[in-house]
Amino acid sequence: MNRSAVVADDYGACAEVLRRSGSTFALPIRLLPAAKRRATTALYAFCRLADDVVDDAADAATARRDLDALEGRTEAALAGGPATDPVLRALADTVRRYAVPASCIRDILDGVRMDLDQVEYETFAELAEYCRRVAGAVGVAAIHIWGFTSSSAIAAAHDCGLAFQLTNILRDIPEDLGRGRIYLPREDLAVCDCSADDLRRGRIGPGFSRLAALERKRASGLYARAARLDGMLSTDGRIVFRAMLGGYRSLFRAVERAGNAIFTRRVRPSRPRMLAAVATTVLLGPTVPRWWR
Repeated sequence: MNRSAVVADDYGACAEVLRRSGSTFALPIRLLPAAKRRATTALYAFCRLADDVVDDAADAATARRDLDALEGRTEAALAGGPATDPVLRALADTVRRYAVPASCIRDILDGVRMDLDQVEYETFAELAEYCRRVAGAVGVAAIHIWGFTSSSAIAAAHDCGLAFQLTNILRDIPEDLGRGRIYLPREDLAVCDCSADDLRRGRIGPGFSRLAALERKRASGLYARAARLDGMLSTDGRIVFRAMLGGYRSLFRAVERAGNAIFTRRVRPSRPRMLAAVATTVLLGPTVPRWWR
């Protein structure tokens, strides 16, 4: 089999990872031209691969061993060495083709590793660093694939990643509790007169309304700053960014509507509502009126 056929098969394997995932990113990624779509899919598949090493491991020791092994294989692939995993081959090809900073890939792995070393966070600054690695770095890698016109896009991509990740955190509180993780910072719990123990035991008192409002306010600010990215991307990138932003803001609106229910159940918008948000944001841009989303 010639090299071009192998590369095509590698990207096909990444597309299958995305297809099986049911991710909200699947639809926006389809809006990209073929080459950028394949590269963005490879980036997603790598993130999924890293996440699954930690989330699917039988125990922490196994997860550490497997993550160390993945890190070694990734570094070798990025250095041009042989790789047996089609996702890593596609990732290395993407990094070379689009000059994606290798530091982004390393940050993603470092962020995933934090889930093994830290199950609670003392301050929002600590949480923001986690989000920078697992999500902000993905955003920066993605805009290198899509194309951007200003160095200011780097900071905006980080803000976008933080907004998305904080939305995920608010959506996934019960699921994360089941894994023994609490991402809501202790300082936020304390200032709102809540505690991690209350959360674990399902004692959702009045303070949790203040906590939810605090985290939603932070996320809203991040979405506002992330919207700047729209004017710094190539046409291809702007379309996929708007689609992702519309989908995530729809998810964030579902979190807002749920109120304190986010502490006891996973929430998400209906598919028609999310598709409508994606379509209107693609057509009208990131400043779609709030009542229209």
